[in-house]
This record gives sequence, structure tokens and C-alpha cells, in this order.
Amino acid sequence: MGAGEIAGLIAAIAFAILAGFLIYPLIRLGKMFDQIAETVKQTGDHALPALDEGVTTVKQVNKSLGDVNEISGAASSSMNNLGALMNLYGSFLGKPIIKLASTFYAVKVTAASFMNKGKKNQPASAEQKGKGE
Repeated sequence: MGAGEIAGLIAAIAFAILAGFLIYPLIRLGKMFDQIAETVKQTGDHALPALDEGVTTVKQVNKSLGDVNEISGAASSSMNNLGALMNLYGSFLGKPIIKLASTFYAVKVTAASFMNKGKKNQPASAEQKGKGE
């Protein structure tokens, strides 16, 4: 055996030892990639139902908000109708009641002035008598 063959044999043994040392980390790296793939698969399996439930929840919330919008629209419409009805009653009944009240007030003031005239004349004449004497 020559020097070249011995050198080749040493290089082959060194390469085999180096390959042996590198196989263990590569096997561990392969197992880690398998675990990552399994984790990603499980995450996907759990995420899809969660997303479906989220979509269902959003749909139910949107339906509830639609119902609330209908209720608030009906309440607004009712309040507008009530306001219009109050305006109608005010214009229909308000003017005659105001006229009636002003008539009663005028009668009261007139009656009070007639009543006070009779009373004012008597004390005024009594005062005049007192001043004249």
C-alpha cells in the first residue's frame, strides 16, 4: 500500500466519522420539523371551528342589531306620530280654549270693575265728607 492509498483510507474514515456525527443532529432536526408540522396541523384543525363559530357569532350579532334598528325605527315613528297628534289637538282644541279663557277673563275683569266702582264711590264720598268738614 502506498502513501496515496493510506491517505485515501484516512480521509474515508474521517468522512465516515464526520457523517456519523452529523446524522444525529439531522435526525433531531427532522423530528423537530415533524413536530412543527403536527402543531401547525392541530392549530389549523382548531382554528377552523373557532373561525366558524366567530362567523356564526357575528351573524347573530348582526341579526340582533337589525332587530334593534327595527325597534328604534318603530319607536321613532311612534314618537313622530305622537308629536303630530299633539300638534293637531293643540291647534284643534287650543284656540277655542284660549278664546273661552280670554272671554271668562274679560267677564271677570268687567264684573270686578263694576263691583269696585260701587265700593269706590262710597269710600270716596266718605273721605270727601271728612275733608269737607
